[in-house]
Amino acid sequence: MSKFYNRELSWLGFNYRILSEAKDKTLPLMERLKFLSITASNLDEFIMIRIASLKDMVHAKYTKKDIAGLTPKEQLEAISLGTHELVNAQYNTYNRSFLPSLKRQGLKIITQYENLTKDQAAYVDRYFLKEVYPVLTPMAVDSSRPFPLIRNKTLNIAALLVDKKHKDAIDFATVQVPSVLPRVVPVPSEMEGETAVILLEQIIEKNIQKLFLNYKVVAASPYRVMRNADLTIDEDEAADLLIEIEKQIKKRQWGEVIHLEVESGIDKRLLRILKKELRIAEEDIFKINGPLDLTFLMKIYGMEGYEHLKDAPFHPQTPKNLDMNRDLFEQIRQGDILLHHPYETFDPVVNFVRLASKDPDVLAIKQTLYRVSSNSPIIASLAQAAENGKQVTVLVELKARFDEENNIVWARKLEKAGCHVIYGLVGLKTHSKITLVVRREEDGIRRYVHLGTGNYNDSTAKLYTDMGMFTCKRPFGEDATAVFNMLSGYSEPLVWNKLSLAPNWLRDKFVSLINRERDNAIDGKPAKIIAKMNSLCDAGIIKALYEASAAGVEIQLIVRGICCLKQGIKGMSETIHVRSIVGTFLEHARIFYFENDGNAEIYMGSADWMPRNLDKRVEILFPVEDEKLKTEIMHILEVQLSDNLKAHILLPDDVIDKDKDSPVKIYGGTYKKADHRGKPGISAQMTFCKEARENR
Repeated sequence: MSKFYNRELSWLGFNYRILSEAKDKTLPLMERLKFLSITASNLDEFIMIRIASLKDMVHAKYTKKDIAGLTPKEQLEAISLGTHELVNAQYNTYNRSFLPSLKRQGLKIITQYENLTKDQAAYVDRYFLKEVYPVLTPMAVDSSRPFPLIRNKTLNIAALLVDKKHKDAIDFATVQVPSVLPRVVPVPSEMEGETAVILLEQIIEKNIQKLFLNYKVVAASPYRVMRNADLTIDEDEAADLLIEIEKQIKKRQWGEVIHLEVESGIDKRLLRILKKELRIAEEDIFKINGPLDLTFLMKIYGMEGYEHLKDAPFHPQTPKNLDMNRDLFEQIRQGDILLHHPYETFDPVVNFVRLASKDPDVLAIKQTLYRVSSNSPIIASLAQAAENGKQVTVLVELKARFDEENNIVWARKLEKAGCHVIYGLVGLKTHSKITLVVRREEDGIRRYVHLGTGNYNDSTAKLYTDMGMFTCKRPFGEDATAVFNMLSGYSEPLVWNKLSLAPNWLRDKFVSLINRERDNAIDGKPAKIIAKMNSLCDAGIIKALYEASAAGVEIQLIVRGICCLKQGIKGMSETIHVRSIVGTFLEHARIFYFENDGNAEIYMGSADWMPRNLDKRVEILFPVEDEKLKTEIMHILEVQLSDNLKAHILLPDDVIDKDKDSPVKIYGGTYKKADHRGKPGISAQMTFCKEARENR
């Protein structure tokens, strides 16, 4: 028996946990709809990156087994089964639950063109001729016109055509559903109080004959492909990393097709042509009982008039540790300041950079940027600071997956403004979240530092739960300077005062902290670990946790997504308990608590317990030393460990019936919702929302 779960199947289990929120009828209908849309967008990325990576391994005849004992080929086989199960579950939920529930609430999604009334059909046909027809580009395939490039993730209509003059010849054509037009199209409803909508691809499919006047369309059906989008960049050979990444981004549009979605009723001849031309295996074809690409449900969620079917919006509150009307630098000098997003507003972080950009006493600003918003106020402030004559150094991580194009734009804007832009270190992603402001004051130079667990993104800061800390303590300032010197040059400090960095020091730091708890337990001293993160799949860390558990250390893990650790194994992981919280906000903070014989230490940082974070990225772990702040963080952890409404509990293997369960459960672990029967219901996220309002 393997001591580990498979990473990819554990991730599929995480997406099932999100799907369970879509099925939870205690939630408002539109909130459930949003969760179903999230499962679809998550699955797209999983296919384009994780499945693509495994396919590359199989093509390269790579046979090394993963920590769960599966070869890449065996992983693909199990993932294929699990992914088909997940897609079937998604569409069962959509068809059996959402369509009738939405209709009862006065929102009808028209599933069949034939269900349109005569007046609706006439309206839709006019809409096609006026709005859609001028945008379409039908592409025929014959001896002189090869099969066209089908762009990644686009929705298309395939058609079989018969020449009206030469009735024996059957031709193939394809039309891309234009992304520049709304996919959800409102149509007039004849029932008072009802809103009716139809999807754009249905309109095109039923009017496709108008695109081929000399032909008879004998069959038409939507389809969608996904391609290998895992970028391969030889940084040593790339003279200009920015230009090389731009080239690789374009290649995403014509990478290997690894996934084909078609409607379940597609004509067999059409499917045969698509399968041949796209060179796709049978197991990678998904026959969908419903509309392709359920991410359109976010458009339904955004429709006006259905606020009563949503949660009341939560607005981030003023941090209880900050007076927004007082000088921020002065408040940081008085003591470290903790921020808890999105319950507390991200504005202090934005203001930190904005104030520094205008403050005549500020000499330099240095910052790492991994993902930023499309209209980032932080970028604007950094550019303004450079124009104001300050020394501005910005590390923009060009290799942030699916944000490469956005980051290239920002990098060029910052360079144009006069900032010194760094593109990161060769072979490593810079994932750390740190800002350094150097200020001249009456008693000399003082360094102000912000350290965080999440990105400098003012948009996602309203959706992701993260932690941040302001400090101007000298040891932190010295370490922050050393971080940027290391990133911009080749200077590595001999020792660090407070910070621990990956890839050179962080793994050893974590293992040392875990082993200290193990040794304390062996010696009969108080020993406990609480760790909160996004993912846990590093074999070395898990083995250290197993050893600590075997020694009697109580270990509580709050792991949102992937967890390759098995709990409840006799003599190995009996004292380990794993929970995953899936709620309104995306759990993103990384917090680590170590009992340390009654002298508790708390750390926060940017790194999960994954090989990529510990070995292939620049990450920062920082201690929280102020006793008041440590008390606040312990409260956060305790509330999350008390959650019995949104928490999913990982079960030991011996409660799983492996003969009947799916490969996701067998190789990825099984979770069940926490039991709150007979107890007060506790949602950590709602508790923090309530506390943030009360602390205003």
